[in-house]
Amino acid sequence: MEHGKVPQHNISTYANNKKAMYATDESGKYCVVASSGWEVEEAVTKQALSELKRLACDAHRQVCSGEVSPLYFHMYDRRMDIQVLSESTGIYKWRIKRHFKPAVFTQLSVKIRRRYAEALGLSVEELGRVPERVNRSEE
Repeated sequence: MEHGKVPQHNISTYANNKKAMYATDESGKYCVVASSGWEVEEAVTKQALSELKRLACDAHRQVCSGEVSPLYFHMYDRRMDIQVLSESTGIYKWRIKRHFKPAVFTQLSVKIRRRYAEALGLSVEELGRVPERVNRSEE
């Protein structure tokens, strides 16, 4: 992309920040140009955030009906999936899926709960419960 064609659409998802992009200058050499974003990128980012919010709402409903443990909700609420949670905690994906079962989750040791809580940015006590309502205002 040429230096003068780097998108500058001031998209809302950048929150008035800039992102470095590589472009070519007049002599054809690569240089770094600050971009305020591209409308298409904004649309895709908002779509992805909406999907993550939907997954968190579905997870909240499943936790409230007793189908899955609060860990399932907190994973989506923190915009993670099993792969990211596994990498963040060092716990195998198959074990995490097992911990989604409410009966198994309640038997977890404090050490394992602490690992999850730390990765999710929660206290151990917060990990064991879900909010009464999920805020859907970002949709």
